This record gives sequence, C-alpha cells and structure tokens, in this order.
Amino acid sequence: MGFAQAVGGTRYLFPDLRTLLARATPLRSGDVLAGLAAGSAQERVAAQRELADLPLRHFLTEAVIPYEEDEVTRLILDRHDVAAFAPVAHLTVGGFRDWLLSEAASPAMLAALRPGLTPEMVAGVSKICRLQDLVAIAAKCQVTTRFRNTLGLPGRLSIRLQPNDPVDDPRGVAAAILDGLLLGAGDAVIGVNPATDSLDNTLRLLELLDAVRDRYAIPTQSCVLAHVTTTLLAIEQGAPVDLVFQSIGGTEATNRSFGVSLALLREAREAALGLGRGSLGQDLMYFETGQGSALSAEAHHGCDQQTIEARAYAVAREFPPLLVNSVVGFIGPEYLFDGKQITRAGLEDHCCGKLLGLPMGVDVCYTNHAEADQDDMDALLTLLGVAGVTYIMGVPGADDVMLAYQSSSFHDGRYLRAALGKRPAPEFAAWMERMGLEAASSAGELPPRLAPSLAGLA
Repeated sequence: MGFAQAVGGTRYLFPDLRTLLARATPLRSGDVLAGLAAGSAQERVAAQRELADLPLRHFLTEAVIPYEEDEVTRLILDRHDVAAFAPVAHLTVGGFRDWLLSEAASPAMLAALRPGLTPEMVAGVSKICRLQDLVAIAAKCQVTTRFRNTLGLPGRLSIRLQPNDPVDDPRGVAAAILDGLLLGAGDAVIGVNPATDSLDNTLRLLELLDAVRDRYAIPTQSCVLAHVTTTLLAIEQGAPVDLVFQSIGGTEATNRSFGVSLALLREAREAALGLGRGSLGQDLMYFETGQGSALSAEAHHGCDQQTIEARAYAVAREFPPLLVNSVVGFIGPEYLFDGKQITRAGLEDHCCGKLLGLPMGVDVCYTNHAEADQDDMDALLTLLGVAGVTYIMGVPGADDVMLAYQSSSFHDGRYLRAALGKRPAPEFAAWMERMGLEAASSAGELPPRLAPSLAGLA
C-alpha cells in the first residue's frame, strides 16, 4: 500500500509509511544527508497533509522496520495496550493532534493513554505540530519518578550537576560539584561522564560522588556515566552504584553499535535493584538519546532520524527510568545544522518522550562547529521550561571542558527557575534551606556547613 497527495497541481507518491514519515519531517540536515528528506517544501506539505489524514490504527498494521528483523519493533508491538488505545483509536493523526490540544486531553487522560501509544504515532503527530503545539502538549504531561527524591512534580525544575573533568581529577570534579551545589544544581543527579571508561576509574569516581553525597546528606543520586558493562562490573565489586546509565537508540542495530541489547539492559537493571539503594523509590535507570545516532551507525533502516529517536523511547520505558535525556545538539551540524533545527528537535524529543510516559530532560546544547550560539540555547531553554521539562544540565560556565561542547550553566538553571517560578525537587529544596544555601548564595558567601576544603572532598 502506498500514499499519494496533490499540492499545487503536482501529485506526490509515498510508497510506504516509512517514506511518508520521512518526507513529512520538518527540514533537518541529517535527513538530507541520508537522502530521506522531502525534495521541496511542496512535497513536505503534501506528505504532512497525507499524514494528517492517516488513521492512527494504521501504525499497528505497518511497521517502519519489519517485526522479524528488529527487537525494538517487536518490543513496540508486543507491548501495545489495545484497551489503553481505545479512546483515540478512531482518530486520524490530524484528529489526534486536535484532541491533544483540547481540554479533553487532561493530565490524567494522557497518563492513561501512554501504554496505547506507539513511538511512531507520537512521532507522526509531532511532525504536523507547530512549536507552540509541542510546548502546549508536553506541558500537560506529568511524569513523576523517585529514587532518593521526587522528580517531575508540577512547579518543579531539576538540574543534573555535570562536574566533568578532562582527566578525571578528583579535585576538579569536587570543585565543580561544590560550585553546582552552591547554585542549586544536583537534584536530578550528580553525574560524571568519565574521561576514561575503565573499571578502576569508574570505581574511584563512584566512591568520590558517594562520599560527597553522604558527607552532606544530600537527598539526591549519583552516577558515573560509564558503559553499562563497566557498571555491572562495578556492582559486582560492591561499588556504591545508584543509577545505571546507558546511551540507547531506536533500532536493534543502533543498540548493537552501543554494545547493548534489551537483555543486557534488563540484566543491569536487576543487578542495580538488588543493591536496594533507593530510599523513596527504585527508578534507577538513566538513558541518553539523540537524533542522528542511528544514521551515524548506519542503522536507521531508511527511517528519518526523529522517528528513530521516538523509537528509542520505547526502549527507555521498558526499564522504568529515573531520567531520560535527549542530548539534542551534541551530535553535530551533520544531523541538526543550526539553532532552528536544534530548537525544533529539542521540543519534539521532549514532547514525544513525555507522551510516552518518560521523565524527559534535554541537554540544551550545541557543538562549536554548528550554526548556533548561546542566544539560540536561551530560547530553547525557556521554551522547554514552559513545556515542563523535567530537568536540564548544569555545567560550569556552560562549557564542558571534557566533552568539548556548549551546554547550559548553573546560572541558566537559576534563571529558568526564577523566571518561571519553579523550585528544585522538594526534598532537595528542603536540604538547601537546612544548609543555608539560598541565603549564602544570594550574598555571595560560602555556607558554613559547606566550608570543608576541596582537598577534604577529594
């Protein structure tokens, strides 16, 4: 079965659902690189019109990647909940967009609907949304997770404290942690990307992060973003592992390029659950994703990068995570060329992830060779805040000196909370008050209870 739509006197043909979704996607460099993008604005409009008229049920009868070839496709279709889907089963993609924007789509209704939605459905509807639609829809989605604190509550905005160091120097990591805590970051997680993904280095960083957290009784969680196999070895060594991190993608082949499978992720989650380190809950997986990873691994099966990104969220929701993060601009201009494309992709990822029930954060970021700057990031940051993003990154000076990209700073987090009247996670906010952090930070002083030297921390 194919699809056809006429625009401006020209009839455009789309041989299958995969092609229709790709041609309907707002322009981005990755799809052009892959040869999947619409050849003109007219063809894109034709595809979007045809997609808007497509019944949602069609996504259950035509897979963009064959069931027999891909374990992510099997996961998506095998987990689909027919009863949850029933309230919107009669709608087209365009009708679904209208419903999502209506008062009928309450937070409770959206929560009940999640098991009935497939990633391709939410990717499809996002392609015919304006930016304000993506913001409005996501703002109605409430996703709450717990480990040592409570993330995702209304009126809250959390921040990952990202104290990366180019040589994993404990003094550099400790200094960045102190800087972030003083400015209210760290309630999402204190998470280090290790410069060297070795077991010895991972163990050393895990001990450092846990010592800081324990010394000041901080109600948060820590993570060393090592490969899942390294984390499994650390668990076997008795290391203080709170969260299990892994980058994931939307196809079996992409995940294979990351060195993981669904079975391996399941094994890692079970191992971490066995540690019983969560005090309020056991949501302990931390996933990162990003548009373009499947194309860079030559594992996209002819699908556009945003649809594949949405499929990665099916992998994430299989292992109830505490945090999911779209590192939206990190992969470079070959996939998202400029600030406009990065902004669109960030809002798409956040909206699609929230519709599928994930605690979505977005790394508001770009590489130095992209056609983007900090003004673009300020705009995306503010839009995401209005859309109810669960958390953002906190990087010293917004410049990650280890990963060599531009992100959001601790001060950016303070700006967004102040501008939108948002607070940190409740347990973390109460800890900040007990430690005198807010008052001392406003006065530019070091709180007495955080006065021990950095040498002592390290």
